Amino acid sequence: MKERYKEYLMGFINEYLKTCIAKNLMKYLTSNSNLPGPRGNLELADVFADLVMDYGGREHVKMWSLCLQLSQFSLIEAPVNNPREFLVFCGARGVGALGASPRFFQKAMSRLRELAGDTRWRTREGVAMAIQSMIEKQPQKTLKEIEEWIKSDDWLAMRAVAAGVAEPALLKDARIAKSALELHKQIISKIAATKDRKSSNFKILKKGLGYSLSVIVCAVPREGFEYMRQLAEKQDVDILWIVKENLKKKRLLKKFPEEIASIKNLLN
Repeated sequence: MKERYKEYLMGFINEYLKTCIAKNLMKYLTSNSNLPGPRGNLELADVFADLVMDYGGREHVKMWSLCLQLSQFSLIEAPVNNPREFLVFCGARGVGALGASPRFFQKAMSRLRELAGDTRWRTREGVAMAIQSMIEKQPQKTLKEIEEWIKSDDWLAMRAVAAGVAEPALLKDARIAKSALELHKQIISKIAATKDRKSSNFKILKKGLGYSLSVIVCAVPREGFEYMRQLAEKQDVDILWIVKENLKKKRLLKKFPEEIASIKNLLN
């Protein structure tokens, strides 16, 4: 299927490069978006992002313009679960693909920072996946940049950071894994220090941390479980909820039953 997607997308992208009109490309993406539905067409979005990266080398200006165009559909124009929402998702993925190149790194980071605050969950997922693309190509630069997002006190920006670094393939690199744990520590410190616990954005971050921490701990178990033990001793209801949720994850239960049991004892 990927080859078929690639063939069609290349035709529509070539047409766009000649005419600067993306109408047929957008029609193809929306028609094959799998929306409305529970799961968008991630395979198609992957192929699109890969092609953006490929074409970005020689047609970077037009490809940047295309990805911006796709990412700018508003909630009114592209509501949740509408096929047009897939365009924004693909736009975010494309921004990340181009941002993997030094030429567009800073521009991409700025656009992704804006999209991280979007109310649509698929758009936010697109941002997290875009961050992962950039970490893969420019790890230290990207990790340093998203650390600044935490300082903004924006819960959705922090959620993008947590989800962006929670990718097992990236965490095979020990340096990335240690940085990912450090970023989670900074985010959870922000939670510990705040009284703003009732906003919907805070709840979105909290829910995301309910799975992302376990991904990181799985990659750096010694440091990760030590940190979870420290969190388990805190008298903070939201932080304890995050710990308990992560202890339920199969990725930890299968590999680290003794460590899980030890932390559960602290919680009782």
